[in-house]
Amino acid sequence: MNPSSASKLLIVAAMCTLAMACSKKVKETPPTDTRTGTTTSTTIPADTGPRTAGAYGPSDLDSDACLRQRVVYFDLDQDTLKPEYQAVVNCHAKYLRDRPSSRLTLDGHADERGSRDYNMALGERRAQAVSSAMQAAGGSASQLTANSFGEEKPVCTESNEECWSKNRRVEISYSAR
Repeated sequence: MNPSSASKLLIVAAMCTLAMACSKKVKETPPTDTRTGTTTSTTIPADTGPRTAGAYGPSDLDSDACLRQRVVYFDLDQDTLKPEYQAVVNCHAKYLRDRPSSRLTLDGHADERGSRDYNMALGERRAQAVSSAMQAAGGSASQLTANSFGEEKPVCTESNEECWSKNRRVEISYSAR
C-alpha cells in the first residue's frame, strides 16, 4: 500500500469514527398521568420504511410541537395565508415529503357573516391557499385534499369578533400517517 492510499484510508476511518461518536441516542420516557402519577403506555404505530436523519415519522404528528399545530386562521374576508402560519405549513409540507404515503385533508371554514354560497367559496379558497403553500414548500398535490364547510361547522357560536375569528380557519387532519 502506498503512502497516499494509507492516508486516504486513515482519513476515511477517522471520519467514520467521528460520525459514530456524534450520533446521539435519546431515551424517550413514557408520559405520566398527572392525576395518578403513574406511567401510561401508548402504542405508537410501527414506522415502515427507511428513515433518514431529520426525517419525520408517524409518531412525530403527536409529539412534534410544530406538527401538533393543525389550525391556520385567517382575517375577515381574506384567503391569504398569514406570515405567522408559514412555519406550520412548512412543517406539514416537510412531513408530506418525508412520508410519501401520508395523506391530509384541509377543511376550510368561515364565520357566520355573509351568504352561505359566499362562505362556501371563501372556505374553499382558504383551503386551497394552504394547499398551495404546502405544495410550494415541497408537499405533493396528490397527498392533499381541500374541502369547504363554509359557516356550517363553527367552533364558536357567539356573535362577536372574538368568536368569529376562531371560525375563520383551515383545519389540517391526517387520513394516513
